[in-house]
Amino acid sequence: MAITSANQLELLQTAEAVAREKMIDPDLVIQAMEDSLARAAKSRYGADMDIRVKIDRKTGRATFARIRTVVEDDAVENHHAQLTVKQAKSHLKDPVVGDEIIDEVPPVDLGRIAAQSAKQVILQKVREAERDRQFEEFKDRKGTIINGQVKREEYGNIIVDIGRGEAILRRNEKIGRESYRPNDRIRCYIKDVRREARGPQVFLSRTDPQFMAELFKMEVPEIYDGIIEIKAVARDPGSRAKIAVISYDNSIDPVGACVGMRGSRVQAVVNELQGEKIDIIPWNADQATFLVNALQPAEVSKVVIDDDAGKIEVVVPDEQLSLAIGRRGQNVRLASQLTALDIDIVTESDESARRQAEFAERTKLFMESLDIDEMMAQLLVAEGFTNLEEVAYVEADELLSIDGFDEDTAGELQTRAREYLEAANTKAMEAARALGVEDSLVEFEGLTPQMLEALAKDGIKTLEDFATCADWELAGGWTTENGQRKKDEGVLEKFDVSLEEAQNLVMTARVMLGWVDPTELAQAEEEVDEDEEAEA
Repeated sequence: MAITSANQLELLQTAEAVAREKMIDPDLVIQAMEDSLARAAKSRYGADMDIRVKIDRKTGRATFARIRTVVEDDAVENHHAQLTVKQAKSHLKDPVVGDEIIDEVPPVDLGRIAAQSAKQVILQKVREAERDRQFEEFKDRKGTIINGQVKREEYGNIIVDIGRGEAILRRNEKIGRESYRPNDRIRCYIKDVRREARGPQVFLSRTDPQFMAELFKMEVPEIYDGIIEIKAVARDPGSRAKIAVISYDNSIDPVGACVGMRGSRVQAVVNELQGEKIDIIPWNADQATFLVNALQPAEVSKVVIDDDAGKIEVVVPDEQLSLAIGRRGQNVRLASQLTALDIDIVTESDESARRQAEFAERTKLFMESLDIDEMMAQLLVAEGFTNLEEVAYVEADELLSIDGFDEDTAGELQTRAREYLEAANTKAMEAARALGVEDSLVEFEGLTPQMLEALAKDGIKTLEDFATCADWELAGGWTTENGQRKKDEGVLEKFDVSLEEAQNLVMTARVMLGWVDPTELAQAEEEVDEDEEAEA
């Protein structure tokens, strides 16, 4: 067909119709038409030509123009679309680099192939504009709940009509074995919105913990108003969930407000989640108290927190063990997710047996190293002494406060402890030297002979070797593999060296070697201190 014989206003009418149908800007459709006509014209006049088409927004008249750009003499690459300043003088009075020479060319006749190509360009441009519109519309709705209608199922994934586009609910984001039929109404959580090769994709979820939090926000006005805050959520989708809440108004009970009159509010959420049982727990800033609440309905005797390891040990009565762990470990797993810490459940009898073993071990240590009888060794352990260093260098008054200890006894004990430690240090230093430890590491402040021996056994024999270590390699740490926390043993971990102490030692060694500028190090420490103060 020939563009000249077409009804020119038909172009504008078509653009407006497509724009209304796809809910995009009509100007984008017209631009797509201009690009498609320009491509068709290039196939007629030559692919090397720079042909541009302009459609008048009022009349619909399409103007075809050939563009030639003025470039430097040595920059001409395409003689059909570029010319030099000298060549341009026959067209322009005073041409400069960058000027364009525009010559109108006759409209083209669109053959069948050219028309099909033009149609494809228009469809592609319209599709891209539609995707951009969908992405802009939904990118800010990430983290909210949306109502949709099931369109179809593909390999277990549900395609949902969300009004101005489609979204996908993957099969692993569905609760249990729930199934849907076309045209079923469905409520989901917008988990992610991102651009992909096929355009923007809206990913939905019904198993995400925040889905339950958003449902409570819809059912409980106090949460929506900010009077009550949801601090943490943990879910075993379709089975059980725990949600921690706190009230900023002393007159409002956060748990009662979430439960509602006769359980009406929580029951609405339970119904949406296919009967998922929900434990509503009062949040507490004190970790131990919060954990005791989180492990309900089990009773807790004692909580021991290990901040360095990021673990919590919970002691429960023997008869409460199965209740605390829950069916298939569900109760303790949800409590662990809620507190973001590993939880070890220990019975009172197990803890008592372990403490007795530790008591016996320390008693044996003091008996053998200090050459004292069992009763005196047990008195030291009972008073809280755990190692020989404490006995050797503690203030004498602390030893004298023990029943039956006089000045002579205390003095003799400290003398024996110091002599034993000195002998052990000498032996450790000889072993370290025999393993090849160099003076640069021996003279480094902060390392004991026993530490030097342990480092040497691990192949760390010079200050340079030490400076290349990571803090966790020295102090130990924890890593997560396949959802399981794994312990990394540190070379100096048995000497109770913390991560912070290990980091300071390593950084000091690097400064001594000139690897790190001490002024930059000081600035970094100040920034860390400022960040910690800001968080506090």
